[in-house]
Amino acid sequence: MKKALIILLMPLTMIPFAYANDNETFSLTVKVDELRNSKGEVQFALYNKDGTIPDKKFKHYFRKQNGKINEGSAYTVFNDLPKGRYAVNILHDENLNGKIDKGFILPVEGVGFSNYATVGPGNRPKFLKASFEIISDTEKLIKIKYF
Repeated sequence: MKKALIILLMPLTMIPFAYANDNETFSLTVKVDELRNSKGEVQFALYNKDGTIPDKKFKHYFRKQNGKINEGSAYTVFNDLPKGRYAVNILHDENLNGKIDKGFILPVEGVGFSNYATVGPGNRPKFLKASFEIISDTEKLIKIKYF
């Protein structure tokens, strides 16, 4: 009888372990190189929903952080991210106003998106192309584009 009770109760002891990973979170390190100068800082915006990029006024981001420029590079680390799809938009905010400054049509400050080597009128960023899956700690290098 005692043995049967142990056998019946054994699976119940495994339940906490079966659900332990549901609340697991990860970090995302985002880096940008080849900044044209050390003016200002780099704004890193993280998105987690389709239709949120391009985000010209930075109103639809999931999280946003700024990174200091050091020798033509900047980086930031987003911590405590749940498993999911994310996209990154960066802005070399040379005048520290928190927005994309434009000339006639194109930005006058550097911009970049995850999974995009170049951006422009014929290659507008979309969440589905820019996004990537986070299922472990991840690092991304974003290419900056100056027009």
